[in-house]
Amino acid sequence: MKLKFNSVAHAALLVALAAAGNAAAQEGPDASEIVVVGQRGDLMHIPGSGATIEQEDLEAARVLTVNEALRQVAGVFPRDEEGLGLRPNIGVRGLAPSRSTKTLLLEDGLPLTYAPYGDNATYSHPPVRRFERIEVLKGASQVRFGPNTVGGVVNYVTPAAPSAFEAQLMAAGGSRGYGEVDGFIGGEVLGTRLLAHGNSTQFDGVRANHALRFDDLYLKAERDLGSDHALIFRVGMATEDSQVSYSGLTAAEYAADPYGNPFPNDHFETQRYTSSLTHGWEISDAFSLTTSAYWIYFNRDWWRQSSNSGQRPSDVSDPACAGMANLNTTCGTEGRLREYHVYGLESRLNWRGDLFGAPAEIETGARYHVERQNRLQVNADTPTGRTPGIGPNAGVIESNLRNAEAWSAFATAEFAFGRLNVQPGVRVESITYERLNRLNGQSGETDLTEVIPGLGVTYDIRDDVVLYGGVHRGFAPPRVEDVITNTGGVVELGAEESVNWEFGVRGDIGAGARFDVTAFRMDFDNQIVPASVAGGVGSTLTSAGETRHSGLEGSLHLSLRDAGLMQADDITLRVAATYLAEADYVGARFSNIAGSNCAGIVPPAPGPTCVSVTGNRLPYAPEWIVSAAIGYERGEWLQTQLEVQHTGEMFADDRNTIGESANGQIGLIEDATIVNWTANVTPGGGDATFFVTVKNIFDEVYIVDRARGILPGAPRLAQAGVSLRF
Repeated sequence: MKLKFNSVAHAALLVALAAAGNAAAQEGPDASEIVVVGQRGDLMHIPGSGATIEQEDLEAARVLTVNEALRQVAGVFPRDEEGLGLRPNIGVRGLAPSRSTKTLLLEDGLPLTYAPYGDNATYSHPPVRRFERIEVLKGASQVRFGPNTVGGVVNYVTPAAPSAFEAQLMAAGGSRGYGEVDGFIGGEVLGTRLLAHGNSTQFDGVRANHALRFDDLYLKAERDLGSDHALIFRVGMATEDSQVSYSGLTAAEYAADPYGNPFPNDHFETQRYTSSLTHGWEISDAFSLTTSAYWIYFNRDWWRQSSNSGQRPSDVSDPACAGMANLNTTCGTEGRLREYHVYGLESRLNWRGDLFGAPAEIETGARYHVERQNRLQVNADTPTGRTPGIGPNAGVIESNLRNAEAWSAFATAEFAFGRLNVQPGVRVESITYERLNRLNGQSGETDLTEVIPGLGVTYDIRDDVVLYGGVHRGFAPPRVEDVITNTGGVVELGAEESVNWEFGVRGDIGAGARFDVTAFRMDFDNQIVPASVAGGVGSTLTSAGETRHSGLEGSLHLSLRDAGLMQADDITLRVAATYLAEADYVGARFSNIAGSNCAGIVPPAPGPTCVSVTGNRLPYAPEWIVSAAIGYERGEWLQTQLEVQHTGEMFADDRNTIGESANGQIGLIEDATIVNWTANVTPGGGDATFFVTVKNIFDEVYIVDRARGILPGAPRLAQAGVSLRF
C-alpha cells in the first residue's frame, strides 16, 4: 500500500533520532541497555522460569529460522508457516500460537512488533542471524514489560558494537532454491563503536508457488559521552518480495499434493523501517536512568485470490471468475493493504541500596506509545490486478483508520533477606482506541485501564540450586477492530485476563549438568479466541470464558567435558520438554463453529445448534512438546549434533473433532517427530567454518496448521555453507 508518509510528528521524530545518531557519531565503556534476562548465569535468581539461547546454541544447530531456535526452550510452541520464520507463530504453555499474538516480542528490550496494543500480529520478523542471543522470560517478573503479560516475553539481543575491528561473512545454499548471504562488520571510528549487519535470503518455500525473498540491513552505533553518559543508536531497513499465499489446502488438495498451492498469482510485499535511540545515565552509585525513543514504519501489501480453503473462486464470490479453471484468466484478486506508524518514548529509573535493613533494588518506568493503522481492502477484476476493479464484488471494500494510544508505568522491587529474595511488582496500562470507517464516515472511541500486579520469590537451597515461584496477573489488550465495530459501535469484549502461578527449581546437579523444572497454572477469566475457528487471526474475536492451563516443563543440559569426564573432546545433551496436562474450557462455553452457538436461544441449552464445549481441550494445545539433541565435539575442529523434535497431537477446533472436514480446517492434527542433523568443521580451529545440515532427515509429511486450510510442515531440506571470520 504505497501511501504518502504524511505525519509531521512521525517525520520529526525520525529526523530527531537521526540527528541524535549523528551526535553520537561525533561525540566518544558500554552504553546502558534494557536488561530482560541478561547472561545465562543471571537466570539463577530471576523469580520465574526463563531461558537463554546463546550464539553457540544457534550455530551448533545451524538454525535457519527463529522457530527452530525457540524449540530449544521448554514451554514454547513455535509453529512453522512459510519456511523462513518471517511470520512466526509462537505460543507459550498452550496459548494459541497464531501470529504470536499472545507473546510479547522485543528487540534489545524495545517493541519489535509494529502494533503491540492495537493489532499484535507478527507479519514480519528480522532474520535470526541478526541476534547473538535470544531470551525467554515467563513468570511474575515479566510485568516489567508490556502490554502482553499472558504467556511470556521473547527478547532478541543484538551484538554490542565492537571497539576493535571484527567482520564475518556467511554464505549458504541448499534444496528448494535456498540461498543466503549474511555478514557483519564492526569497529571503532572516531570514538564511536559501529556494527553493520546485512542479510539477503531467498527460498522457494515449503509449498509450490511460494518463492520467498527477504533483505535486511541494520546499523548500530554506540558512544560514551564522558564517564556517566552513553548512547546507542539503531536503525534498520527490511523488505520482502514473495510469492506467498494466505490460504491453506482443502483435504482433497492436500491428498493430491501436500506441498501444492493452487494460487500462483498471490503476492506479498513489505517494507519495514525502524530506528531507536537509547541514552544511559549513571547518575550516581545508587541511581541510573535509561531512556529510549523508538519509531517503526511497516507497510504490507498482500494480494491473494483466496483467504482460506473454504473460499475457492466460484460464481457466488466472483461472478466473472466462474470457478478454479479460470484462476489465471477471469478471476479477480483481493488486496489486503496495511500501513503502520508506531512511535514511543520510555524511561526506566533504577536504584540500588539498603531498604528495611536489607539490600534492595527498585526499578520504575513509564512509557508513552502511539500506533496509527491505515487499512484498505481493494478487490481487483483480474488475477494480477493491483487497483480497484468495477465488477460486482470489486472496488474498495474496506478503508479504515485505527489508532491506539497508550500510557503505561511499572514499579518493581527486589529485597534480599539472606537466602530469600522477594520481588513484588505492579504495572498499569491505560489505552485509548479509535476507529474511523472512511467508507461511511462512522467512527468510535473507547478506552480501558488495567492494573497488573505480580509477586516473585527465590530461595537459595544451596549456592548452585535455587527454588523460585510467583504469581502475577496476565493481561493482553484486545485489538482496535475487536472493541470498535465498522459502524462505530463499542463491543464490550474487555481485556484478556488471567492469574498465572508457577513454582520451580533450577541449578546444577553436579559439574557439567544444569537443570530447570517448573510447574505452572494459568486461570483465565476470559481467554480471547477467534469467533470463527476457521477464520484465523484476522477474524472477529470473542471471549471464550474461563479456561485453565496447567502442566510441567523442564530442561536439562549435560557436558561430559565440563563434568571432567572428557578433556579435549566433549559429548553434550540438551533436552527441553513440556507436558501440558490441561488446556481446557472450564466455564460455561459453547462452540464457535458456525451454526453451533447459542445466539437467540433462551435459556441456552446444548443441542444441534447449541453445542457445549465445556471440558474440551483448546485448539492448538499439544499435550507433549519435546526437543532433544545429542552432540559430539572433537577438539576445536569438529562439532556435530543430532536433534529430535516431537510435537504431540492437537485439535483444530473447540469441538475436538477427529474427522477431517472437506475444507481441511477441522480435524485432528496428528503428532510429528522430526530428526535433524548438523555438522560444523573448522580446519585447524581457524577462522573458516564449513557446515552442512539436513532438516527432517526422514522426510516426514505432517500438518502444522488448519486455521485457514491445511499447511504442511517443511519436507527434507539439505543446506551447506561456509562462515568466515576476519
